[in-house]
Amino acid sequence: MRVVFVHGACVRDGAWWWHRTADLLRERGVGSVAPALPSCGETGLACGVGGLGLPEDVAAVRQVLQAGDEPTVVVAHSYGGIVAAEAAAGIGSVRHLLLISSYLPEAGQSLSDFGDTGPAPFLDVDPDAGTFGVRPELLVDTFLQDCDPEIQAQAAHHLARQSVQVTGQPVGAAAWQQVPSTYLVCTQDRGTPPRLQRDFARRAGNVVELDAGHHPFLSRPAAVRDLLLSL
Repeated sequence: MRVVFVHGACVRDGAWWWHRTADLLRERGVGSVAPALPSCGETGLACGVGGLGLPEDVAAVRQVLQAGDEPTVVVAHSYGGIVAAEAAAGIGSVRHLLLISSYLPEAGQSLSDFGDTGPAPFLDVDPDAGTFGVRPELLVDTFLQDCDPEIQAQAAHHLARQSVQVTGQPVGAAAWQQVPSTYLVCTQDRGTPPRLQRDFARRAGNVVELDAGHHPFLSRPAAVRDLLLSL
């Protein structure tokens, strides 16, 4: 078994965001990888107006999934669920999808079809540049309030400006309709409220709740590891 982690919006260095859970999985003999998402500027190419968007993110994750035939669990966080919906479709090695505070879009839906109306208060949108990002001063209180101080301090160095066009680009497939899926509701999440998560989770085959904030793989890594191993 291997795990492919797909990180959320407005961050870079995916391996850092997943490292606490990945290290625990490695101790159990389970390898993992966290593909770089081009729309977050992780590949060094331009994002923003006329730049890279959801199709490039899908292609990057799909390339990793197609690189081997080992049974694979795809773990998608937040925006990562939009990417994984199309990237994991039709790939035989994918045996399970784990969505963490995330989305299960139908083909033709985009990120903008989910959530409340209007930009979230913790986001800074620059329409001229065509990018958006998390307001650094709101990062900890919104997304990392249950993480230890060291993680909170390091996280600010792993934020990114992302192409805003990803919010409106529709997915071309819905992998969760083809393979088993589990949704992890984070009940202390201040970024994606639990009421929204539970609504999104109705499409999943199984739903699990955890007393954690938006990044349980950093604040409760053992719990996320155990859930993954159970899959």
